[in-house]
Amino acid sequence: MRSRIFVTVVVSILLVEIGLGVFEFGPDADRSAAKRLVAAAPAPPVATPPAVAVPPAEASSPAARQEAAVPVPKGPSIAADGVAVALTELVGTKAAEAWLRLDDFPHRLVATVDNLSREQAAASLWPVGPTAGHFSVVQHEGRLVIDPDNQLRYAPFVQWVEGLDSAKVVAVYVRLLPLLQRTYEELGYPLGLHFQAQLLKVIDSLLAAPEAAELIEVKLTDVKGPVPSLRPWVRYEFADAELESASAGQKLMVRIGAPNETRLKAKLRALRSEIVRQSSDQ
Repeated sequence: MRSRIFVTVVVSILLVEIGLGVFEFGPDADRSAAKRLVAAAPAPPVATPPAVAVPPAEASSPAARQEAAVPVPKGPSIAADGVAVALTELVGTKAAEAWLRLDDFPHRLVATVDNLSREQAAASLWPVGPTAGHFSVVQHEGRLVIDPDNQLRYAPFVQWVEGLDSAKVVAVYVRLLPLLQRTYEELGYPLGLHFQAQLLKVIDSLLAAPEAAELIEVKLTDVKGPVPSLRPWVRYEFADAELESASAGQKLMVRIGAPNETRLKAKLRALRSEIVRQSSDQ
């Protein structure tokens, strides 16, 4: 389960989701600063039902047609050989080196957005790097639960995502969209299906993720056979069967802890609104 929550250029620089290494515990040296960031998280907003992305063929109402619209870049589209430069200009050289995997970024982004709605999202394809350290659990009243300090490792990343200018992020996304659409089709999706429709669908799914509990019970996956468990931190799963059956993206949102989930959802709402706004401003 090595990953870092994917949020990328659009989904929060996105999951982000958004990538944040979920079941891996971070270095002690970062805890003091991270605790201050987590403590500063705002109160959770009133929950509202997420909007449903409507495929172009089904868009009938004006609102649905607006959401299904594919934005037209106001400037030149970004070619494959210009992706790294564009992203570095957007977030800065230091942040790009710290958070992003710029090699084959369009393929990584498209594949991960698609995988977040599925059961698993392969860490090897994430457009962001893994979080250092390993996931940790603690005993609480006879149960194994995720160590509450696990969320502290993600606070610096969440703060960075919050600081991104949503309008500028989406403007870069719009210029990338022709390349992302071609990549989407090269992965086997039929002509006529739009990557943006899938992106909005995934954002809505992340926004609909359950609110993380203060203590989240986990258990070791039962692996049959004589192979020893040399890396137990990659074998934990939610004890709650319904939560374990959720999509990869929703599980990631829960695992990062309630304060981080609240803050990332706020950013996702802002990015979603900006995508729809720039799509209708043609």
